Amino acid sequence: MRRTLSLLTVVVLALVTWPVPAQAAAPTTGFRFVNVTVPDGTVLKANIIEPTSPGRHPAVVFPASWSLNDLEYVAQANALAQGGYTVLSYTPRGWWASGGEIDTAGPKDIADASRMIDWLVANTTADPSRIGMAGVSYGAGISLITSGHDSRVRAVAALSGWSDLVASLYGGDTRRLQSSALLVGTAALLGDTSAEFDAVIGDFYANRNIAGVKAFARLRSAGTYLAGINANRPAVLLANGYGDTVFPPNQLVDFYGALAGPKRLEFAPGDHAIPELTGLIGLDNHVWTSVRRWFDRHLSGIANGIDSEPPVVLRSLTGGPVEAYPDWAATATATKRYGLGEVNWLTGTGRLGGAATSGWSRRTWFNDDTVAAGGLVLLSNGLQALTGIPPTMWLPAVDRGNAGVWLGDEASSAVRIRGSATVHARFTPTERSGTLVAYLYDVDWAGTAKLITHAPVSWLNGTADTARTVDVALPATSWDLPAGHRLALVVDGHDGLYLDENGWLGSVSFAGQSWVDVPVR
Repeated sequence: MRRTLSLLTVVVLALVTWPVPAQAAAPTTGFRFVNVTVPDGTVLKANIIEPTSPGRHPAVVFPASWSLNDLEYVAQANALAQGGYTVLSYTPRGWWASGGEIDTAGPKDIADASRMIDWLVANTTADPSRIGMAGVSYGAGISLITSGHDSRVRAVAALSGWSDLVASLYGGDTRRLQSSALLVGTAALLGDTSAEFDAVIGDFYANRNIAGVKAFARLRSAGTYLAGINANRPAVLLANGYGDTVFPPNQLVDFYGALAGPKRLEFAPGDHAIPELTGLIGLDNHVWTSVRRWFDRHLSGIANGIDSEPPVVLRSLTGGPVEAYPDWAATATATKRYGLGEVNWLTGTGRLGGAATSGWSRRTWFNDDTVAAGGLVLLSNGLQALTGIPPTMWLPAVDRGNAGVWLGDEASSAVRIRGSATVHARFTPTERSGTLVAYLYDVDWAGTAKLITHAPVSWLNGTADTARTVDVALPATSWDLPAGHRLALVVDGHDGLYLDENGWLGSVSFAGQSWVDVPVR
């Protein structure tokens, strides 16, 4: 099966995605395919392309994405080689024709990455003092972690990557269903999984040995190796989509803030690996343009100005010019608090806005799902990047028996939301375990609600019928709410993206001071 798909990949890339050399491009050696043996004897598949000009060249190493192989980057590798770079792309262990078992960016994968650098320096024109690493998703994570272990990595471009795998699996203490199923399914089809991987996945779905699963994930998180990364001080470019359902963006905001070396953070509309997708097939793409400029500055020494530009770059979900800021804190100038008010018994809708009040309560049952939803992994937010249309529903259709709904006043002027909103909720559950999913919507005059951002929160083995307070940090966003539109908060108990903890006939009673804090400028 993998041999057939590999041949198909070669044919498709050769016929569709192989870039036409630019007139001013430097000549290259063309691609050659090699086997690299790592210290434990495992053979990894790789390809090399180099400039034909004499002397040593800056070099870039591309680890392939999860479920893909070393042909993934041929378009970008070719373009980099034409620009004077030696480029090595490789298929990590356990995938396609590479030997070994999938290590999920673990210690073996990181040792393999350093071995690739050894081989590159020994067998090509790569300059050992000018090595960069880059990749999408799995390749991004391996690149970031390697930069904390191998000081030869002087620049990194991590696209749709992660810094905290625990948060990716258990954000808000809620297990991700669709994203984990996608990763596990592709591993079963295109890779060789290890007994450790199979055991961890079994524990994850059974909701057991949570500490062990988190330890496995923590070992594979760039944030764990922040001290090493800061000691080595590689120049780090991070680029992700706001709607990344595999690696939600808030973890990268924290990681970016903690980096000590040169750094840049870019967010754009889209789901996992969507913002950079067209660049992989050789088309003009803003993410890959930044990657090229980043390496030109930090590996080739070209004074192209990228290091003097404001390093935090936001492309809005609602259109408009690209915005750049000196740091993440500057993206918002204020925080606007929208208090949750009493729910009208006739309409089932509460007021969102003004000071948070107490003295009211609202019981919500979580027997059935509602039309409020985060969409389908990759598809919904991916289409939003292409069409500008986010997951959308009609607010009056939300079943008030199975959700809490609060609706704000019409905005007198545009509300420019920048950053991560937080839902502060006070409630009493009838069950020991449960899940809430909070959705923030942009609602027009007709009740059409466009999803701005959303996130779940869960609790396990708590005390039933005891008041709880949760703070749900919604994924970062850049959204302009038009004048005349309203903000709405919907809280229900089910979403197909997640494995919720709600039992049949469980309910929560919202009461006490609750609110939504929205960062604005």
